[in-house]
Amino acid sequence: MILENIALSLQSGRARETMDLISKAISEQYSIESIVKQGLIAGMAAAEQRYRRNEIFVPELLITARALNMGIQHLKPFLDARETRRKGTVAIGTVKGDLKDMEKNLMALMMRGMGLRVVDLGAGVTSERFIEAAQQEQARIIACTATLTTTMPQMKNLVQAVIAAKLREKVKIMVSGAPVTEHYCQVIGADFYAPNAVSAAEIAKACFERAPEENAPG
Repeated sequence: MILENIALSLQSGRARETMDLISKAISEQYSIESIVKQGLIAGMAAAEQRYRRNEIFVPELLITARALNMGIQHLKPFLDARETRRKGTVAIGTVKGDLKDMEKNLMALMMRGMGLRVVDLGAGVTSERFIEAAQQEQARIIACTATLTTTMPQMKNLVQAVIAAKLREKVKIMVSGAPVTEHYCQVIGADFYAPNAVSAAEIAKACFERAPEENAPG
């Protein structure tokens, strides 16, 4: 019930109540992954579905997102502790020209909840910045999101830039976002398509588990 209550509290935008419930869940030894997945992610996903059905509008969605961000900050010490035992590094960002970062934030949260190290590059990230981060942080996955059809071509540009940088054998590319499809992923030559934040984290985790020796920090 605690996890369900976290989700319901988040949907209502009650940030303080959400943080109190998170603290209670931790004290009762719920796993960080379950709090993230069944509490925060579930609540945000439900709010997004209600938004798409025109049951709530942008102001309500933004209040929910604010509660989510406060919940993330409340969990940050626990997520950071998990990263000390990280399974691998993901560089994540919203592509150049696209400034919406809600989905990217959810992906980053879920990945951290699964024990991955996440380098969050923010929104409007250029191909060059993705590549620089992958090299400097030894990231083996670049995860990029797009929320607009007009910015989707930046994903293709990123794949080509990774090839030009001679990193294609070392770095996997994940694409996600409302207008993005599995077909588009295949057309541009990316490695993984993630329809949502939960699947993005599960795909990344599985990738590192298949080849841990290739993805461990050097």
